[in-house]
Amino acid sequence: MENMYYIGLDVHKKTIGYCVKDGSGRIYAEAEIPATRLDLDTWMKTLPQPWTAAMEATIFTAWIYDHLKPHAAAVKVAHPLMLRAIAAAKKKNDRIDAHKIADCLRCNFLPECYMASTEIREQLGNNREPSDQWWPDESLSLVSIWCRFL
Repeated sequence: MENMYYIGLDVHKKTIGYCVKDGSGRIYAEAEIPATRLDLDTWMKTLPQPWTAAMEATIFTAWIYDHLKPHAAAVKVAHPLMLRAIAAAKKKNDRIDAHKIADCLRCNFLPECYMASTEIREQLGNNREPSDQWWPDESLSLVSIWCRFL
């Protein structure tokens, strides 16, 4: 049986911090990469197989989730508030966050949240890759999403 590798991702608009751990908790790799599809493709080629990844739910999670899913054994999204309750720490930075997410995933303590299908997210208009322009507030309002279905 192959050993699974567990990857914690700390996702931001321009960068993704990651930590790769094996089943015993030893760190295989950790670093930060630019948040682009090309850089994710290059990074995925360096990963040991098989692997599963987890990230905290953010506004930038959807496109990364969709991009990683075909290559991973599993990709999971953590509920941000519940994750904070489990992985609370006095020291907080991207590297530590990625470590904690990898450990929660490895130990099966990750508080998963529902990830809507790509089709549903596209209908809601919430499946965009970040750009240098910020989206208008209207596109993120719950009222505007509700009105699309009336």
